[in-house]
Amino acid sequence: MRLTPVVISLFLFFQTAAQTTSAISVAEVSRIEKTLAADNMQGRKVFTPGIEKAAAFIEQEFRKAGLKPLSGSRNFRQRFTMVDPLSTSVTVNLDGSNLPADHIVVLSGDSSFDVTPSSNYQKIIIKKGMNYKSIEYKFLNADRNTLIIVDTSFARYFARLARFHMPQFAGAANRIFLLTSQDPQQYFIHVRQTLKKQELSNIAGMIPGKSKPGEYVVFSAHYDHLGVGRPDASGDSLYNGANDDASGTTAVITLAQHFSKLKSNQRTLVFVAFTAEEIGEFGSEYFSDQINPEKVVAMLNVEMIGTESKWGSNSAYVTGYDKSDLGAILMKNLSGSPFKFYPDPYPQLMLFLRSDNATLARKGVPAHTISTSKMDAEKLYHTPGDSFESLDMKNMTEIIRAIAISSGSIVSGKDTPRRVQSETAF
Repeated sequence: MRLTPVVISLFLFFQTAAQTTSAISVAEVSRIEKTLAADNMQGRKVFTPGIEKAAAFIEQEFRKAGLKPLSGSRNFRQRFTMVDPLSTSVTVNLDGSNLPADHIVVLSGDSSFDVTPSSNYQKIIIKKGMNYKSIEYKFLNADRNTLIIVDTSFARYFARLARFHMPQFAGAANRIFLLTSQDPQQYFIHVRQTLKKQELSNIAGMIPGKSKPGEYVVFSAHYDHLGVGRPDASGDSLYNGANDDASGTTAVITLAQHFSKLKSNQRTLVFVAFTAEEIGEFGSEYFSDQINPEKVVAMLNVEMIGTESKWGSNSAYVTGYDKSDLGAILMKNLSGSPFKFYPDPYPQLMLFLRSDNATLARKGVPAHTISTSKMDAEKLYHTPGDSFESLDMKNMTEIIRAIAISSGSIVSGKDTPRRVQSETAF
C-alpha cells in the first residue's frame, strides 16, 4: 500500500504525541477522575468536609507530580476568608417611597452601612433593551461600591439573582441591585447584616520556568460542586460533579504530571484548582488579585470536558475565541492532527464571562475556557446523574493530550498570545 503524505503526516503526529504525552493515559485520567467524583467526596460543596477531602487529594497529587508552592507560599493552599450573611435587613427609600423587599439584592461583606446620593457609590442604570446579563456579570464582580438600578422589564432575571445566597469577601466592594423603573434622585438605603466568617482554599502549585521564569502560563479548573441537594426521580440526592468540574480538575493534575515529566518549560507554569466557582467564582477572583496580570502570558481554564462536544470526538471549543489569538495558536500546534478547537458555539450564553477565566480576562490576560459541554443539551448538568459512569474517559484523555500538545509553543516561550482588550470584550 502506497502511503500518501497525509497518512505519513498523521502517523508521525500520533507517534510523536504518544511519546510526549505518555503521562496522560486513560488509566491515570480515570483514577483521578473517579477519586474526585466519588460519593465519599460528598459533592465537594464549599464549607463541607467533602471539599476539604478533595483539597487534600489535589494537594497530594501536586506534591507527587513534583510541583512547588507558589512564590511566597509555604504550601499548596491559597487561603482566603469569606463572610456569609446569615441574615440581612434592608430598607430602601427612593424619592420618598419605600421599595419592596423582593426588589432589593445586597451583595456585601459589611455588617452595617448606609447609602445616599452623597455616598461614594457609582450609580449604574440597566435600561430596558440593554444586555442585562452582560452588565450583571460585570457588576457582580465590581471592585468599587456600586448601586445598580435594574429596569422592571428584567424582573425575571432579577428574581433569579435574588434567589442566590452568595457569601462575600471580607472588605469587598458593596453592590446593591434595585428593581425599579425609576431613576431616583433622592434615596436612602439602610443595611444591617449578621455575618459568619469562613475560610476557603484554592490549591495552587508551579513549575518554575527555565529561561523566562517571570512569564506565567496558567492551567486551571474549579474543584467545588453542589454537594447534596434535591433528589432526582431515582431518589439520588448526591451531586457528584464528575463533569462539572472534576473533569477539568483531572485535566489540571494530569497536565501538571505531563509538564513535570518533560522538564522543558521555559515559562513558569502555574496549576490551580479553584474553589467557590459555583457560588460566584470567588476562588478565581481571589487568585487573580494575588498574581500580577502583566506577567500572565496565557490562561487555559478547563471546564466540563467529560462528554463529546456537538462535533463529536476529537473536538472542543474555546470561549471568547475572537478575543485573542490563543485559540488560533492552539490550532496551529495541532496541524496534522484530527483534533480541532472550535470557537464557542453558544455565544448567547456568554460563557466567556461565566467561568474562572473571566477575572483575569478582564485584566487583559488571554484567558479562555476550554470545554466540550453541549450547553443547550447537557441533560446531566447540575443533576445527580453527573457521575463518573456518564463520562467518556477515552475522549476526555484525548482532549487533555490535545491541550498539552497545543499549548506547547506557549509553554516553550515561542508564541505569545495577543492580549485581551477589555473595553471591547466585556
